[in-house]
Amino acid sequence: MGLFGRKNHMPVEGRTVLITGASEGMGRSAAMQLAAKGAHVILVSRNVGRLEEALAAVKAAAASPATQRFTYISADVSEPNYAAAVLAEAIAWNGGRSPDIVWCVAGMSTPLLWTDDAAMSAARRNMDVNYFGSAEMARAILREWLSPENSTGPKSEPKHLVFTASVLALFAIVGYGPYTPSKWALRGLADTLAMEVNLYPDNPVKVHVVYPATITSPGLERENQTKPAITLELEKDEPPETPETVARRAIAGLERGEYFVAVSFLGNLMRCGVMGGSQRNSWVFDTLLGWFVPVIYFFVLRIMNGQVRGWAKLHGHPGKSAKTT
Repeated sequence: MGLFGRKNHMPVEGRTVLITGASEGMGRSAAMQLAAKGAHVILVSRNVGRLEEALAAVKAAAASPATQRFTYISADVSEPNYAAAVLAEAIAWNGGRSPDIVWCVAGMSTPLLWTDDAAMSAARRNMDVNYFGSAEMARAILREWLSPENSTGPKSEPKHLVFTASVLALFAIVGYGPYTPSKWALRGLADTLAMEVNLYPDNPVKVHVVYPATITSPGLERENQTKPAITLELEKDEPPETPETVARRAIAGLERGEYFVAVSFLGNLMRCGVMGGSQRNSWVFDTLLGWFVPVIYFFVLRIMNGQVRGWAKLHGHPGKSAKTT
């Protein structure tokens, strides 16, 4: 039903959405598109200047500017215990009501070879932002949504907790050692919470994970500053998508009720190839495609590992050659 039904499983008109990482890229685009669908939006990010610019853009995109409400909260998602204060401010602004939808978009990527001197510190930083930044917010909002005094009954419109992972949490490639584990960890947390929320039938909550690929954004410009040359070579045939496109496809998947939201054809193939014990968007479609994907991976992995070995033969030891272009 989630995959083929026409019901909107995540209506946003008149509901309040909190988005982390909302000052640029996919987060900003998602905020604008949700505003255009009638949502009240709370933008969360560190940089106040960019937040003010994003707030103006979101207001301009609103379906009903006279009745919709928007605000921003400046916060660093990598700081321990940041989420409780953000949520308290959001609830106060929202008339004592918690947001109906929380979308954790804030993230960063620092591609490096694992033997690079900076790899371990980069991995800790990526984990703090990508995993703990989302985990902190998830814990804070679930404690609010799932408290006995906030029970609304099993037939009520569910709340939605949306994580943003990456296709690299479905298929890893060389150069993303500091980044990929943080996104795999998000997937593990989502699988756990998707089961855990069933303990609270009178407090309905749906958990989702969005899996974007490369997005044209300031974040991509920052990650390309450290990206190994072999990683750039492996990615060269994958054109990046605009933040607007990725946000639109992600929202469409959420409206279809998908648990794992892949925003591209390749992303869907990757998703079905590694489902394991995760929930399915469609048991029939995902299972059938999951049987087929290993055949594709047989060839893909041979080709990609051959590219890496060929790169090493051509350029020599990575420690003795340029790592980035």
